[in-house]
Amino acid sequence: RVEPCGLNQLYALRYGTIPIVNAIGGLKDTIIDVKSNGFGFQHHEVSINAVCDVIERAAQFYLHKKEFIKNAKSVMDIDHSWTHSASAYVKLYQTLIP
Repeated sequence: RVEPCGLNQLYALRYGTIPIVNAIGGLKDTIIDVKSNGFGFQHHEVSINAVCDVIERAAQFYLHKKEFIKNAKSVMDIDHSWTHSASAYVKLYQTLIP
């Protein structure tokens, strides 16, 4: 019910596993639903029906092999390293130096 943002969903992406997440906290920020041109599956309430529905959507997506494999390969290329964030911080800090 509460997830500040773990790392498991990022590990899953790195290995081509399509995550199913509750759309809260950092999970909502890091996993974009496939119905929004994303690469994972979100559900928006903690209930048996919501979880079963999202698992069913994921199972149906899996049956579309070409799309599923394309998605699995593309998620492995997502860069969640600190490279981009660190660069942005450096630029920000440089603007603060007189």
